[in-house]
Amino acid sequence: MRIVSGEEMYEADRFAMEEIGIAGAMLMENAGKSLFEAMKSKLRKNERIALLIGTGNNGGDGVVLGRYLKELGFDVDLWLIPPQSKVKGDAKIHLDIYQNLTYKWKAYEDGKAFVDSLPQYNVIIDCLLGIGLAGAVRSPYDKVIRQVNSSSAMVLSVDLPSGLQANGGYDEKCDPIRADFTYTIQCPKIGAFLYPDADFYGELVVVNIGLPQAAFSSCDRMIWEKSDVHRTLSNRSASSHKGSHGKGLVIGGSRGMVGAPIMTAKAAYRSGAGLIQASVPEEILSVTAGSVVETIFQGWPSNSGFFSGEVSEDLASFDGIAVGPGLGRKSGCKQIVETTLTTDSLLILDADALYHLSELKERLKTRKAPTVLTPHPGEMARLTGLSIKEVQSKRFEISRAFAKEFGVYLVLKGPYTIVTAPDGSQFVNTTGNPALAKGGSGDVLTGMILAFVMHSRSIQEGISNAVYLHGQSADTLVQTAHSTLDVLATDVIATIPTVLHSFLKQHHG
Repeated sequence: MRIVSGEEMYEADRFAMEEIGIAGAMLMENAGKSLFEAMKSKLRKNERIALLIGTGNNGGDGVVLGRYLKELGFDVDLWLIPPQSKVKGDAKIHLDIYQNLTYKWKAYEDGKAFVDSLPQYNVIIDCLLGIGLAGAVRSPYDKVIRQVNSSSAMVLSVDLPSGLQANGGYDEKCDPIRADFTYTIQCPKIGAFLYPDADFYGELVVVNIGLPQAAFSSCDRMIWEKSDVHRTLSNRSASSHKGSHGKGLVIGGSRGMVGAPIMTAKAAYRSGAGLIQASVPEEILSVTAGSVVETIFQGWPSNSGFFSGEVSEDLASFDGIAVGPGLGRKSGCKQIVETTLTTDSLLILDADALYHLSELKERLKTRKAPTVLTPHPGEMARLTGLSIKEVQSKRFEISRAFAKEFGVYLVLKGPYTIVTAPDGSQFVNTTGNPALAKGGSGDVLTGMILAFVMHSRSIQEGISNAVYLHGQSADTLVQTAHSTLDVLATDVIATIPTVLHSFLKQHHG
């Protein structure tokens, strides 16, 4: 499923009308009817409904929706917020049809009648502003939004909660509408996957209004869905051996950070890796060896519990190398990262490796083999020299610019983790919950990515599947025997088999 910017949505509408010849009034009719079909299960005939109409296409969609609600006997009041003279184009056509059927609407005017009526409504449907908003919310919409937010009614927003912008961001002087459900037209908009915007959407429902796929050909942002995992997840063939599923190397660990590479190695095995070696500073080898009995542990030269910088191994023999979990920030650790950047093996950089990479990132441009970076917002801020706030408000744009400039696969972690390929295509993950905001989660994900990229047909598919299943493991834990407070990273590793079993059983059953 595609995710679009406001500009891409306008272009899709233009394409449908001008290139294909679908009339705007017909698109509006389709939108209103589709909204009605999507919403009707939430509505009851004995409830009072207020339908709030603005001037643009969002308001026009609402007028059509109102007509269908009236036709089926719902108790709905249509409130026109702007003066009638401001309603133009396709929206005016549908308001005329509404009136020709002798349906009445109420004028907002000074807002007094609206405020007096508000407590009577069980449901408010927000068709005020839509994706056309840029900048601050003007009067009287700012007042209407505050009045809706102070109401106890269930709120359904059309396309996006009024006051938000399609690409994220809003005027903080006026909170957007807090919707219980948002019925977004054809494709989710970028802002639905950014915080704090996403907090206002409630549950997101995508409403297909029949725009052709060709109208979105320039859009390369997608949600990575369950069906994508089913389509791309590989099972083992009867003739396979450990070498055919990838020989991986995990480099990490330091004094006081012994557990990180252990979790990465274990997660990699649980995710289908054929053979994993973990290289750790020799001073902690005795503590780590035997912790994952399937893993080959090697001690590399170290100094006071941290790598000294010497790599005592032929890195070319590995299909994939993951560097960073528990690595530490000493100069010897930076040397390790420098050395791995010169290899022709697939390379995954996480945690402290990303700390060191911020001074080495130009070297990414000369790498021949694929590179995967897995930063959280703080690490991304360091890599780009931006503030965390800037990174979070422009996650899509910043990820894409970085991935394309440095030729890497970038996994920007957080709620709605974004996987960006070197060509700029983006895949958003919707699994996971706050249980993953805990030490060790990133180490587990690194191990899962290492395994999946080694046995998947494409690197992007492998990364996206690892991210999806990592989140799904946390979701499964919270839905069954855990709360978001008590899940440990090791619990997530232990749940990978259950989640994989359910996918592969359906896939091959």
